[in-house]
Amino acid sequence: MEQLTISTAYITLGQVLKEVGAIDTGGMAKWYLAEHEVFINGELENRRGKKLVPGDQIKLADETEFEIVSV
Repeated sequence: MEQLTISTAYITLGQVLKEVGAIDTGGMAKWYLAEHEVFINGELENRRGKKLVPGDQIKLADETEFEIVSV
């Protein structure tokens, strides 16, 4: 499981998708979430504005997994 380090209190799911390279622009987040399953802490999530905090785990459609950690 890879780690995604943030320096703020939270990061949105759309920002995570862009940060990890799943999408090229923030505008693609809505499309990506409509076409691919993304799980947050084991639950299906489709809201691009979902706030993720340190400790949250994300699993993308290609089986890539990330954990949010803070600096």
